[in-house]
Amino acid sequence: MLTSTRLPGGLNWLDLGTPDVAAAAAFYRGLFGWEFVSAGPEAGGYGFLRKDGRTVAAVGPLTEEGAGSAWTVYFRTTDADATTRAVEAAGGVVRFPPAQVFTAGRTAGFTDPTGAEFAVWEPGDRDGLDLVDEPGSVSWIELYTTDGAAARRFYGSVLAWEGTDRPMGGGIVYTVVGPAGGGGTGGGGTAHGGILQLQQMHLDAGSTSEWHPYFEVEDCDAALVRARELGATVIISAMDAPGVGRLAMFLDPFGAPFAVLRSAGR
Repeated sequence: MLTSTRLPGGLNWLDLGTPDVAAAAAFYRGLFGWEFVSAGPEAGGYGFLRKDGRTVAAVGPLTEEGAGSAWTVYFRTTDADATTRAVEAAGGVVRFPPAQVFTAGRTAGFTDPTGAEFAVWEPGDRDGLDLVDEPGSVSWIELYTTDGAAARRFYGSVLAWEGTDRPMGGGIVYTVVGPAGGGGTGGGGTAHGGILQLQQMHLDAGSTSEWHPYFEVEDCDAALVRARELGATVIISAMDAPGVGRLAMFLDPFGAPFAVLRSAGR
C-alpha cells in the first residue's frame, strides 16, 4: 500500500495523457466508476477523475510531440527548482522546467537516466490526491526499469529514497522504496513504491523503462473481465502474488499501461 503520499518524495498526484479525453474517461468510468470533472476552459481539456466526490487522478490531452498515451506519476517536493537541479546533477533529463499551475501549485517533468518519465508536484492550493489505498483509487506504483541499480541511485539522490531488496526467486529481485530513515522499505513501514529490473527476455523484446500505477479493486477477476469488455488489452492475466495480493495488468484502449490489485488482507 502507498503510505507516504503526504511525505516529501511520495506519490501525491497521478494523471493520464491520452489522445481522446472523453473516450478515456468513459473507459475508466466503466471500470472504476470514476466521474470526469473539467478543470475549466482555461485548462485546455484537463480535468479531474473523481470517485464519490474525491479526486483519485486526472486526465488531459497529450501535450508533448510524439508522446504516447501513458500515466504519469508525480512525487511531492517542497521545492521544484531544487529538485530540478538535483535531477540534472544526477544525470536525468528535464522534459519541462518548473511551471506555476494557476494557484494550485508548481510542477516539473523529467526523464530518469534509464528512460522512465515522471514529474514532481510542489503543492499550493492543491495538496494532492484526495483518495488512495481504497477500491477505485491508486494503491501502488512500480517502476519497470532497464537498469535497477542506476534507478535506485538516481531516485535516492533526487528524492532521498532508500530501498530494501526482496528476492522473488529465479534471480529476480524486487526493491521496495521509501523515505530515508523511515523504515519505509520493510514490513509495516512507509513505502513509496517498487522498482523491478526488467529481465533479459523483456529487454530483448524491446521493453523500456516506465512507471505504472496499480488501482485497488474489490475483485481482480471481475475487473479483468470488465476491462476486457471495455476494450483493454490484457498483458498479465489475474494471478496471485504471495504477500501482495491478486493482480492483473493491462493496456487501456489507447495504450496506457496500468494494473489492478486486490491487496492481500483486504
